Amino acid sequence: MSVSRRRPTVGMVLYAAGAGCLGFYFTFAAVQGDFGVFRRVQTTAEKTALTEERDALRRDVARMENLTRRMSDDYLDLDLLDERARDVLGLVRSDEIVIH
Repeated sequence: MSVSRRRPTVGMVLYAAGAGCLGFYFTFAAVQGDFGVFRRVQTTAEKTALTEERDALRRDVARMENLTRRMSDDYLDLDLLDERARDVLGLVRSDEIVIH
């Protein structure tokens, strides 16, 4: 009695190769595609950086609004006015000594 071993047919080999290629394609797309894992990590990092930049800009705007309010006609901060005049115009009081 001899046991006959059948070799896989060409159709079966092509089917397995096609399934392997299809599996590889979907795995590659899931990792590096437009909506893949790497793109998600990159988008998350970009979101974090933009959020930090937005918060810094909000702080700058709040500081500038405060300075603008303090220099307005309704509310005048004399210390701020004195500081800005000294800085912009280079003014010095007569009882001060200037060291360069």
